Amino acid sequence: MHQSIINSTIKPFSATAFHNGDFHPVTEQDLLGKWSVVFFYPADFTFVCPTELGDMADHYEKLQSMGVEVYSVSTDTHFTHKAWHASSDTINKIQYPMIGDPTGTITRNFGVMIEEDGLALRGTFVINPEGEIKVAEVHDLGIGRSAAELVRKIQAAQYVATHDGEVCPAAWQPGEETLAPSIDLVGKI
Repeated sequence: MHQSIINSTIKPFSATAFHNGDFHPVTEQDLLGKWSVVFFYPADFTFVCPTELGDMADHYEKLQSMGVEVYSVSTDTHFTHKAWHASSDTINKIQYPMIGDPTGTITRNFGVMIEEDGLALRGTFVINPEGEIKVAEVHDLGIGRSAAELVRKIQAAQYVATHDGEVCPAAWQPGEETLAPSIDLVGKI
């Protein structure tokens, strides 16, 4: 039986990211103290991946306004991330850190390594300021993700974190009614 990664604490790692035109060290400590998204994808210079990373870039300003940092991760090196950033108009618009994980340590920590290929599944993880994983979503390689839906999930996670005793129903949007679970609600929804 596989133990859920939800509510587990992120494991230690040390890597290098390409960010703002330079290389920067990144560890799990950089994810603490704020909301973070760790966004795994199979490989640079591919097909679905640039559409996802571009979509995330289009939503990055909104995520930043919500106090969220995004970290994309693939098993490529940070050098490959720099080359891709320089050669693709879609990837060139990325403002978030692109972490290289050539050893697969981070990818394995989050349980998304395809061992026989040395590549990551499409995994998205939302981490709270305490370093706990609150959202985990993993897709097969042919299924692209939506950053707009991720924004909604983070809004719900942030709401629940700051409103003790309330939960967000399906398709909840900020400003809509939430639920306060109680015996009085049983069978009435």
